[in-house]
Amino acid sequence: MKGFTYRGGRLHADAVELDVLAETYGTPLYVYSATALEAAYDRFQAAFRSQGLLPLICYAMKANSNQAVVTTFAQRGAGADIVSEGELHRALAAGVAADKIVFAGVGKTAGEIRAALKAGIYRFNAESLPELETLAAVADEAGCSLPVALRINPDVDAKTHEKIATGKAENKFGVDLKILPEVLELIRQRPGLRLCGLAVHIGSQLVEIAPYRAAFACLAALYRDLKAEGWPLESLDLGGGLGISYRDETPPTPEAYAEAAAAAVAGLECDLICEPGRHLVGAAGILLAKILYVKQGSARRFLILDAAMNDLIRPTLYEAWHELLPVRQPAAGAPLEPADVVGPICESGDYFARARPLPPLAAGEAIALSHAGAYGAVMASTYNSRPPAAEVMVRGGDFSPVRPRLDYATLIARDCLPEWLRR
Repeated sequence: MKGFTYRGGRLHADAVELDVLAETYGTPLYVYSATALEAAYDRFQAAFRSQGLLPLICYAMKANSNQAVVTTFAQRGAGADIVSEGELHRALAAGVAADKIVFAGVGKTAGEIRAALKAGIYRFNAESLPELETLAAVADEAGCSLPVALRINPDVDAKTHEKIATGKAENKFGVDLKILPEVLELIRQRPGLRLCGLAVHIGSQLVEIAPYRAAFACLAALYRDLKAEGWPLESLDLGGGLGISYRDETPPTPEAYAEAAAAAVAGLECDLICEPGRHLVGAAGILLAKILYVKQGSARRFLILDAAMNDLIRPTLYEAWHELLPVRQPAAGAPLEPADVVGPICESGDYFARARPLPPLAAGEAIALSHAGAYGAVMASTYNSRPPAAEVMVRGGDFSPVRPRLDYATLIARDCLPEWLRR
């Protein structure tokens, strides 16, 4: 995991001991390696350049929208793939150029569309007939032409977890090819809609290249057909979803992904957009926690952490695997015994690992949950009135907080009492 290594028997983020960060900021604590973020982005970009392609790389902000993370990519020239007005404001505040922002998602409101149109974003990826009606109404209201790409649902099985698959016919995402003639007729009738491209995104955490090849081929063939019919298409959006290795997966490399894209678009004169998210940030972050108690039950051992599912919900939501790395490096040949690693929340689903073989560990020791940079802090909640984990970024030997921990007064102050309870 680039950015996180053992040195002298202690786990480090770049050149900083995690013990130092835990002592300085407390736990639970998200730690991001700027070095790892930059390296992942640079490799992704270089993979396309090796194919003679220069796509607009729109970082998928839903993976991790911390301003320091988004700014790191923006300073390398990245655009942003957004799915809400909140992400629009975050992207702009981080220095992402408005004309590098793509607005995706199945439930854009008229207010969100107005805000993005006013900001001057690159385009909207439309996913349904009703959405196109709303886009057209906003365009008419503004008296302008609104740039639209159709997100196509190619009915391709991404071979990923059912909760993050988006390219099958039964999923809520994208335009079904069966109704494409109706969709195109609507666009013909609404002068406020300017069809400028096609898009596809078949899911997240893809670990095989074949689904990409199928989806890209479908999109490229449709692009050729529509261009032949006279539609003024300019670009193809290949989506994102490239997986990372949480456990023993062997996902396609950026180079293989870029090769598949190049093969699909060979001979096409079009701009390309890619929307990597997890692939850029997943391995660049860990969740640092401390062991509160070691509880020996009659059937199993429990390690009870000060982190909980409100901090990292992926194991509960997706049965996700995160490697558990003691901050103190275990001795070579240390005996391994199974343990359930759990949080303090009063839910049986509040766990990070079950029957995980681990070395002897004691209360007070720190442990890192690896590959937590994507869909970690961004999905956190305040369940049980627990302030979410703080966040810090490391670069070389430097470190800085990038999201302080909420204090209880601030947490409570977000609520307001009605007048009758203040009498």
